Amino acid sequence: MKKGIHPDYKKATITCTTCGNTFESGSIKEEIRVDTCSNCHPFYTGEQKFGKAAGRVERFNKRYGRKTEEN
Repeated sequence: MKKGIHPDYKKATITCTTCGNTFESGSIKEEIRVDTCSNCHPFYTGEQKFGKAAGRVERFNKRYGRKTEEN
């Protein structure tokens, strides 16, 4: 690598604006703010809901006369 052309890589403090969780990572910035982190994101917390997809499957089955597992 050529010297003097690359930015300084340093430890950065990442702060979640939703839950206030902080952790360290590497970046060229010293402080980074994110909207959602793994501590509060529904996918990681297990609170994610799949209601829309279930409704679409039911409509498809009803439209094309397919029986569901319940029937």
